[in-house]
Amino acid sequence: MLLSAVTFLPALGALALLFVPRRFTGLLRASALAIAILTLALALPLYFQFDGDRADFQFEESRPWMPTLGVSYHIGIDGISLLLVLLTAFLTPLALASAWRAIEDRVKEFVVTMLILETGMLGVFVSLDLFLFYVFWEATLIPMYFVIGVWGGRDRIYAAVKFVLYTMVGSVLMLVAILALYYRHGAATGLYTFDLPALARWVLAPGPAQTLMFLAFALAFAIKVPLFPFHTWLPDAHVEAPTAGSVILAGVLLKMGTYGFLRFCLPLFPDASLAFGPAVFALSVIGIVYGAWVSTVQPDMKKLVAYSSVSHLGFVMLGIFTLNQQGLVGGLIQMVNHGLSTGALFLMVGMIYERRHTRLIADFGGLWKVLPAFSAIFLVVALSSLGLPGLNGFVGEFLILVGAFQRSLWLAAIATSGIIFAAVYLLWMYQRVIFGGITHEENRGLRDLTAREWAVLVPVVVFIVWIGVYPAAFTGKTEATVEALIAQVQAKASAVR
Repeated sequence: MLLSAVTFLPALGALALLFVPRRFTGLLRASALAIAILTLALALPLYFQFDGDRADFQFEESRPWMPTLGVSYHIGIDGISLLLVLLTAFLTPLALASAWRAIEDRVKEFVVTMLILETGMLGVFVSLDLFLFYVFWEATLIPMYFVIGVWGGRDRIYAAVKFVLYTMVGSVLMLVAILALYYRHGAATGLYTFDLPALARWVLAPGPAQTLMFLAFALAFAIKVPLFPFHTWLPDAHVEAPTAGSVILAGVLLKMGTYGFLRFCLPLFPDASLAFGPAVFALSVIGIVYGAWVSTVQPDMKKLVAYSSVSHLGFVMLGIFTLNQQGLVGGLIQMVNHGLSTGALFLMVGMIYERRHTRLIADFGGLWKVLPAFSAIFLVVALSSLGLPGLNGFVGEFLILVGAFQRSLWLAAIATSGIIFAAVYLLWMYQRVIFGGITHEENRGLRDLTAREWAVLVPVVVFIVWIGVYPAAFTGKTEATVEALIAQVQAKASAVR
């Protein structure tokens, strides 16, 4: 019951808030934040009670839902999904707190939408039934559409529609593949089911059917990641979304794509995954370099951070398709690292935007004199994003590259250049914004971090340092599951040869 409580508490809280009159904006904000914090408190026992030495699913709950169709309410977590559930529960209250002053229109609708979105995201990571997974996958689409389209910037409608259209194209093809997998499994075994563990135990013969199903799943996940060249919706969505929307989009929603490759593509379609691995490897490396180069020339801080996600998620995809333990564990921990570092970058860009109502790098300069605390934390977050040893980003990227060098020396060497380019675009942006003289008089009267902003940023910085100094507290929860996944893929791939 614990996993169900964590998953559905935000939605139940959103339902309760519907009965609060919209004029009580303070009560609505405080109540939504309290619900999100309570969800995080409920999720913490998942970490402490999780046995990292077991590779199977834990905290499982299974009940028949539509038994005649083989649909069940089956949820559970393993080393792959545990950290992503915790990341979702951690970032949502921070996103709501960041919107305390930024969102002043339709506050009731905003907090209800954010809580429903949290339930959808948690549901994606805990679902062990393909039908249930697809319901939650689609359930995240509409709340994020409204977050961008209602509370976003000037071109919010364009960005929201583009986000939905891109995601829907992949989702529809994935639905077709889910149904095809359902019927082929039923025809082969006599058991028509959407249950993921049952489907993963079955060996699907290699051939056109497996290839097409893999491509359908992979397209849906590649768009969500987004993997180059399916990334073009991301900068528009990030730039137009409010700060809270950007934090959730970068921190959690993009991880649904990388999670999908780990949870579905690798175990269900091992031969196709191995066959298309080199292509994904190459696209990941292109994304790493391309995202870094495009970030370097951005005049807008938020767009710079948005394009940096293309580069960082390229590292994650690189790690996943190494199909060795170092790469996969590195990819998993890098999902968390990206959520923390890039989420914090979006938070800080939002804070400076609230003060100056501009995100253009050229409109700043000399902020260290005016905002010393902001500048110091901004430096820590930027260094974590570029992978400085001792901070979280280094751990994930180091493990990924160790795994990648075992697969392709040249591609791994090119990917390594992405770390250098990250230092270029992040430190150059930091230098222009923070150092130098104050060239705009509007910047002289800016106030430093408020108590609320300290409360939002300090927890993120704590985890940035914690993962960088002692990553075993997090990687230790994933290693058994990763070893079992690698063994499963290799065993199923060799069984049909």
